[in-house]
Amino acid sequence: MAQAASPQRVAAVRRFNRFYTRQIGLLQETLLRSPFSLTEARVLYELGRHAPTHATALGQELGLDAGYLSRILRGFERRGLLERTPSKTDGRQSVLALTAQGRNAFARLDGASRREIGTLLEQLPVTHQARLVASMHAIEQLLDAPPSSRREPAYRVRRHRPGDMGWVVHRHGVLYAREYGWDARFEALVAEIVAKFIKRYDPKRERCWIAELEGEIVGSVFLVHRSHRIAQLRLLLVEPSARGRGIGARLVHECVGFARRAGYGKIMLWTNDVLHAARHLYEKAGFHLVREERHHSFGHDLVGQTWERTV
Repeated sequence: MAQAASPQRVAAVRRFNRFYTRQIGLLQETLLRSPFSLTEARVLYELGRHAPTHATALGQELGLDAGYLSRILRGFERRGLLERTPSKTDGRQSVLALTAQGRNAFARLDGASRREIGTLLEQLPVTHQARLVASMHAIEQLLDAPPSSRREPAYRVRRHRPGDMGWVVHRHGVLYAREYGWDARFEALVAEIVAKFIKRYDPKRERCWIAELEGEIVGSVFLVHRSHRIAQLRLLLVEPSARGRGIGARLVHECVGFARRAGYGKIMLWTNDVLHAARHLYEKAGFHLVREERHHSFGHDLVGQTWERTV
């Protein structure tokens, strides 16, 4: 079901539109220093790619008013760029095709566009070019999808595999520095935890789950051996872009279910009181606070908390 867009998101899209139209020169009177306006250039581009065609099909493809499109096409005819011939299948339609002069104009405009975009991309490192193109592809897919398919994509949860531990360390370091101002000592602690997990991994008593969304890792959690009867939940993380989908709750649920199957009697975890979203998840999953202690870690004065729940 469609949801109303927040004013902040509307403002963000409008800000991007203003930035992008300025960036690629759409505010100029003509496009790419050609004799064509933006709309005329778009019509010429479609004719260059799809001619011969009909005005009706052209208008549907471009979403242009029929009268407006007709005026542009008449202008192209006067300039010797376009020719019309009667349709053999529909007497009400004319077949539109570019003249030799029109094809030359299209080739010049298409070449100028390629060079302009090439120059824009060349200002970026190759990895940033790939990110930019992927982001544009995502925008195109989302906005061009039929309304019935615009549901949130499903995520999946899987076991860990080679390469995942690097992501866990990296994203914990980045996000906790960004969201809480914690220094690199927290990233070092995470690195120690995952290294110990891999070196001593017991698949019968321990697990790491990785959440993926559209092929990208967006979350993680660990359940590790603490004692014969107690398991410890560690390193729960969900990317900001994937929050609100129930991924965190699902990861905690996986820990509880596995602990029960592995024969543990209790799960404990250690967190800090500033991690409000995580604490809310633990409470909903049946954990209760058993102990608090003040400490100075990662560059901040914090209140550590120990939570537990029976399995």
